[in-house]
Amino acid sequence: MKLLHADTATTEPQELQTLVLANDTDPRTLSLEGLARIDLHFPSFTDGRAHSQAHLLRRRLGYQGEIRATGDVLVDQLPLLVRNGFDVAVLRADQDLAVAERQLTRFKSHYQGDAVLPRPRFVQAA
Repeated sequence: MKLLHADTATTEPQELQTLVLANDTDPRTLSLEGLARIDLHFPSFTDGRAHSQAHLLRRRLGYQGEIRATGDVLVDQLPLLVRNGFDVAVLRADQDLAVAERQLTRFKSHYQGDAVLPRPRFVQAA
């Protein structure tokens, strides 16, 4: 996962193929054709609707482009962001990039399946 700091990253789309998706929009109602990047917004740490959107985009809709987390993104969220298919996280201004890097290496694998590796670990070994 690529990490960006809110102080240095722009949240405005820099290319025509970027969609900024409101967290109350159902991704299944959209055409994803030609999109290179989708920005999903966390208005607060406790609002997890963007996690559901990312999971839908990866697992059900097969979206292969970049999914970017923006808004109130904390270091604590990073492992789940990766598991739900996010490629880039724009961390809130008060978050430390060094701590974020360590958080990404905290867990080597997971027992359950997720958006990135849908098969559970016990089935992968068989």
